[in-house]
Amino acid sequence: MTVPFSLSQSSLQDYVDCPRRFQLRYVDRLAYPAIESEPALENERRQREGEFFHRLVRQSLTGISSERVGKLANTPNLQRWWENFLADPNLQDLKDLGSLHAESALSAPLGNFRLLAKYDLIVMREYKALIYDWKTYRKRPRNEWLAARMQTRVYRALLVQAGASLNNGDIFEPEQIEMIYWFADFPNDPARFAYTPAQYERDWSALLGLANEIQIALQRPQDGFPLTDDEARCLYCPYRSYCERGVYAGKADEAEAELEADESFNLDFEQIGEIAF
Repeated sequence: MTVPFSLSQSSLQDYVDCPRRFQLRYVDRLAYPAIESEPALENERRQREGEFFHRLVRQSLTGISSERVGKLANTPNLQRWWENFLADPNLQDLKDLGSLHAESALSAPLGNFRLLAKYDLIVMREYKALIYDWKTYRKRPRNEWLAARMQTRVYRALLVQAGASLNNGDIFEPEQIEMIYWFADFPNDPARFAYTPAQYERDWSALLGLANEIQIALQRPQDGFPLTDDEARCLYCPYRSYCERGVYAGKADEAEAELEADESFNLDFEQIGEIAF
């Protein structure tokens, strides 16, 4: 049986939401048999625009002029998001406030797996590390929902575990870390999540527990990956036909956060900040 080479916030979120989805996507590596949401073309376009917006921001942060980058914002959504990005003084001051690490990846051992995360931006400012993540959601999620997501928990905990490579060899203390979600359609309402030692201990213990569960499930795949009891999640799952849980997809604007693609880790692992096994 194929074992996932690494775990990420996306794969762990899939496991938490539905172990069966995790198995089909990351263990069996099955092709998507069903569209995730309706209308399919609109959702696909929105996802592509979101990916392209990330590219525009990365180019801007690496020194390419805003005027030059802005010429590539060639759709109404991209134009609006780019204008909102430029109009946010907090973001425009980032270059002057500390060192920037755009599109950085970190990894660390997690049980028998490797935990890997790709960060949109990490800002090193004095004695703090600010994690920025760009979101192009149609709706602004609740902070409580974001706080419980694997992304919030993985990104902060992994920066404690493996962030020394970005900090002159010094390990980050949890209280030095803050995660900020910036919403391209809600630029004046970012979500900010500070960190504490107690939260870190809770998160890392929970992540180790999930890795152990997955390892055990891989040893008995016939019954180790049960279906979710929350069938509403199946509306937005591309594997629902495998599970005989419906044919029609849910509406994209009702489940946008469920549709985020897994990170693409076509990376040179020699360049990833990590701690060794």
